[in-house]
Amino acid sequence: MARLLDMIQRMREGTAEMPPVARLVGFTIDSLERDRVVMRFVAEERHSNPMGTLHGGILCDVADAAMAMSWATGLEDGESLTTLEIKISFLRPFWTGLLLAEGHVLNRGKTTGLTECHVRDEKGRLVAHATSTLLTLRGSMAEGR
Repeated sequence: MARLLDMIQRMREGTAEMPPVARLVGFTIDSLERDRVVMRFVAEERHSNPMGTLHGGILCDVADAAMAMSWATGLEDGESLTTLEIKISFLRPFWTGLLLAEGHVLNRGKTTGLTECHVRDEKGRLVAHATSTLLTLRGSMAEGR
């Protein structure tokens, strides 16, 4: 199994396809480095909830991707990951436009770790804040993931 970081770099460069959820929701990788990933997302009317604002589940998808990819930047060959839990706080309503979700690793343990994501609008205002606990999968647990 190739390192996930190599696959993420190819996705950012456009030489590998983004995961199905990224294509469905419409987010891309803006920047990438060890323990830090920024996702770019343009919210459209189709992402709205019944009240007309951006659906919280969409924000959660983008934040989850940013945090998981930030964790993936530190994985070795044959390792994969899974999210154990995620918490998100919605801090201001958002309708349509550009959002940047910066995910970074707060603590990287041998098996588990803590990540965080700040989702900001074009003016730099914090729209949502998320944290996630991730688990590194190895051996047979990582196969096919």
